Amino acid sequence: MLAAGSQSAPHADLALDELCRLYWYPLYAYIRHQGCAKEDAEDLTQAFFARFLAKNYLDGLSSDKGKFRAFLLASLKHFLANEWDRANRQKRGGHAEHLSLDWQSADDRYQFDLAGPLAPDMLYDRAWAVTLLERVLTRLRDEHAEADKATFFEHVKPFLMVGKGAIPYAQAAEELGLAEGAVRVAVHRLRRRYRELLREEIAQTLSDPAQAGEELQALFAAFAG
Repeated sequence: MLAAGSQSAPHADLALDELCRLYWYPLYAYIRHQGCAKEDAEDLTQAFFARFLAKNYLDGLSSDKGKFRAFLLASLKHFLANEWDRANRQKRGGHAEHLSLDWQSADDRYQFDLAGPLAPDMLYDRAWAVTLLERVLTRLRDEHAEADKATFFEHVKPFLMVGKGAIPYAQAAEELGLAEGAVRVAVHRLRRRYRELLREEIAQTLSDPAQAGEELQALFAAFAG
């Protein structure tokens, strides 16, 4: 994360682009929840990232600043407070460089997220948590696909979200045509790998990886709110 903020770091531009694509929806959801219409929220999200990249805001993220999640939201709040009117007047299709993002999917997801009465900051945290979990699942899916185990992964993926006692090992073994013991071992390894990747993804958003445990608790708290 800190390397992405250094223009001298290898692949810094690619890293920054990746950050935008990972975190744009939580910011979009936050802006929408401030009362902005869909089109205005799209423009503001684009304008924020254009300014974020142009001004290299990540220069301000150092080892004493902590969590990228909090840093990014604070940067957005500062942007909105100081430049809301200017950004709101910026017309779509103007001179600003736009990211290629799936706005319709974002609006559909936002309407679903509104099912719960969450404050904007809580909605942002929940969207951040979902983004991380989706990224971990994508990495797991890719790993299994490379090992020719895509079908197995899709079958047992739901077991990642339930307690061990609720996993129907016998049923899964019958459906997969495997021994129950083999399924138990495979699921155990899958859940362990899931936790490893989740902590790894969280650590990448922190200037101090030692905060991963605390941030993991914040992730689960985002769903409890």
